[in-house]
Amino acid sequence: MAMLLEFSMFPLGAGESVGAQVAECVDLIDRSGLPYRLNAMGTVLEGEWDEVMGVVKACLQRTAGSSDRVVCTIKIDWRRGAEGRLEGKVASVEHRLGRRLRT
Repeated sequence: MAMLLEFSMFPLGAGESVGAQVAECVDLIDRSGLPYRLNAMGTVLEGEWDEVMGVVKACLQRTAGSSDRVVCTIKIDWRRGAEGRLEGKVASVEHRLGRRLRT
């Protein structure tokens, strides 16, 4: 059951800047070996249910190590038989526009 999962974590009580906590999570994500894209508001993972949820769980546990409360938002896009959507969805829009998008 391959899917795209976008998530963001917010450690409460950590102050305005949470860059250090985000960097720790991105390191976990990168080490997972799953395809991902970091953006300004979260991270999109591509993989099987147990894989992507395992990464989210690891990030939550890591973030909870430095905060007594963590808020996590998750969006899931599941499509039967679809793979390579992390790249493919963007390529589809670029094809329709007839040009590459700025990233």
